[in-house]
Amino acid sequence: MANWMKRLALHFEKTKRLHPQETLMILFDIDGTIVDMRTLIQYVLREFDRVHDTEFFQDLKVDDITVHENHVNELLDQLRIPKDQHQRILDFWCDHRWLPSSLMEAHRPFAGVMEIIRWFQMQPNVVVGLNTGRPEYLRADTLRSLNAIGEDFRVSFSSEHLYMNPGDWEQGVARSKADGVRHFRDSGFRVFAMVDNEPANLAAVFELDGCEEILPLHAHTLFESECGDLPYCSASGSDYILSDLAAEDDLPDDVQFVWHGVNDRANLRQFLGSDVEWAEIDVRTDGDTGELILRHDSTTPDEEAEFGPVLKLDEVIRRLIRFEKSIKLDFKEGGPVVDRVVGMLNEEGMKIEGQRLWFNGNVEVLEKDGFEKLRRAYPTAIIQCPIDSHIERLDDAPEEVRLLLSRLSSQGVSRFSIEWGRPELFQVLSKLSDWGFETNVYNVPDLDSFLQVVLFKPCSVTADFNFPKWHYYGHGSGQGDEYHHYSMEENGSGAA
Repeated sequence: MANWMKRLALHFEKTKRLHPQETLMILFDIDGTIVDMRTLIQYVLREFDRVHDTEFFQDLKVDDITVHENHVNELLDQLRIPKDQHQRILDFWCDHRWLPSSLMEAHRPFAGVMEIIRWFQMQPNVVVGLNTGRPEYLRADTLRSLNAIGEDFRVSFSSEHLYMNPGDWEQGVARSKADGVRHFRDSGFRVFAMVDNEPANLAAVFELDGCEEILPLHAHTLFESECGDLPYCSASGSDYILSDLAAEDDLPDDVQFVWHGVNDRANLRQFLGSDVEWAEIDVRTDGDTGELILRHDSTTPDEEAEFGPVLKLDEVIRRLIRFEKSIKLDFKEGGPVVDRVVGMLNEEGMKIEGQRLWFNGNVEVLEKDGFEKLRRAYPTAIIQCPIDSHIERLDDAPEEVRLLLSRLSSQGVSRFSIEWGRPELFQVLSKLSDWGFETNVYNVPDLDSFLQVVLFKPCSVTADFNFPKWHYYGHGSGQGDEYHHYSMEENGSGAA
């Protein structure tokens, strides 16, 4: 199968170019396309065990289910369930699979699909529509369950953009899918793609007039109709990979991006050749010379061999200013270092507007005096501190955390930073946003992680920018050089 998300990306760009003034729509089927029906099967069969005090399905795993939801009888055969139990299990399945409780408890999205939907919902003049074979009477329950699973992804669905089958279960589904496309076209949307797990549904849509502008995308999950029904121009896939779809030009303008750890010549050269505005540099004192240098760790690694001579802070700042880049200084030491940095930034050739400066440091490093000193010197700069150790108390003592952040804000801190990979990261971002605090996510190691964070639109994201798909080869600490390794050569830095 070709890369269906890349096909979608190319088709989306083409449609935007041809119809720049129109509102575009991508349509998604629900069952077997957004929702993994295997989790519903597992849930209802385990409910059967609970209600009837049996143990037929206690060990049933989602990956054990390889049948369409209309063929649960085949699963019972595969599991060697006694024949005399089949009918009452099937009756229970039919009676319970669309109950509101089942929809709320058992709906689980396929990995990555909500990120794809969120990405399109963030694009200007683009609407995500739903075109489902579910009967109309399930409208309220469908919206309730989908919005419940979409909440963690900041995805929401509206009744206005949901088309449902006017008939009953399994009645004229393919015809209904074609009617759904007509409905949305008549509503003023230009439908450019449709994602469905049933080939027959895509075939019905492709018979419409003007169908050549609609890209049929087959979700290769579990389906009943034949693959031979697929339109010739369709693309198939089972993995929703956002980095295959998202382009750098589609990144939101209201999120700031920071290149992490621009502490050596190789990484500096890569950064200066990029479109990323902010460079993060780590500031500390050289133990031998007392000079301000760039180094992340307090220990002294064999940097001369791998990265060349340690860079001096003033030299790097001058170069960043010359390239009209913005500068984020991460203080690894406080006290006198703050005074020295402020003094350095006032020297001839070193002056830079406050809005292009960003200072970061742990509370234990900069302390109240350091934050206040930086705020007095640069009223328009971003001043930030990581708060990972305090977030641990967010569930148990939210008011204490809120008061702490308010106190830090009064000392000059304007943004709070949280490390990528911590549990409940996105709920934490939402909570801090609700409280009115600006947030940064740091130590984001790769492109897929980066795009996941961007979907939640914190104020800023600090990443290694080791993104080969976008021809960025940053060298940060997040992935331990998993993607790219730099070596220094006689004539400069090279990427090996």
